[in-house]
Amino acid sequence: MLLPRTNIEKKLISLRKKKSETFDWRKQIQLIFEVEEQINDQIERTLKQGEASDQNAFIFDHLDTNKIYHIDQIKKICIDYRLRFLDSRYFKGKLPKEAYTKIKNLEKKHETKLTGFKIMAPSKLFKLANADDPLLFAPMGNNYFYLIHKWGNDLHPLRRFTMWFFKSFENLTLLTCIISLLVTLLVPDGLFSKENNTATFFMVFLFMFKSIAAIVLFYGFALGKNFNTAIWNSKFFNA
Repeated sequence: MLLPRTNIEKKLISLRKKKSETFDWRKQIQLIFEVEEQINDQIERTLKQGEASDQNAFIFDHLDTNKIYHIDQIKKICIDYRLRFLDSRYFKGKLPKEAYTKIKNLEKKHETKLTGFKIMAPSKLFKLANADDPLLFAPMGNNYFYLIHKWGNDLHPLRRFTMWFFKSFENLTLLTCIISLLVTLLVPDGLFSKENNTATFFMVFLFMFKSIAAIVLFYGFALGKNFNTAIWNSKFFNA
């Protein structure tokens, strides 16, 4: 006579029924979800209110040293790629669930409540006062920050090159010169003078340079644009 196979699921159901008289599993599960929701709400309030803090009580032995960055390193990346590094309360995007999970895990592991969150992202992702790849940080003190979570798409591979021209006034002047030279080369021969020589080419170049520089200056002042070195940690749109 063959013995019947054991159905583990049925065994679990049977055991749960036996315990149901002394323990309500549905209420317990609901309680767990309610507690998790409360923790998520508390984290969201901290992120939106941007509670001021420049340090968190991390337990160093529990940290991943590969995720620790100094403010100078963060500043350089922001300037190179024209990003901003601001308090989380200015961030208008929505943090993914993974970020909340990592915050909760860090708080549990380090037995502390994290505050002073910072986010590195392009300007368009922040609510900036009027005057494609976020990273969430928490301050550690002494100008060091701990990377908690990265989400979204990676930056365009040419972003650093295109934003290089906006790092400083000298870089922008070089861009203006390059564009002026290209436009000058497109001018048909004999349009401004019957003779084509170096002096004529230089005069046309100066004319194009002044015209393009005027457009650049007008665009910069009209839209309140500024250089990467000035905006990387500014909360103002036209800083």
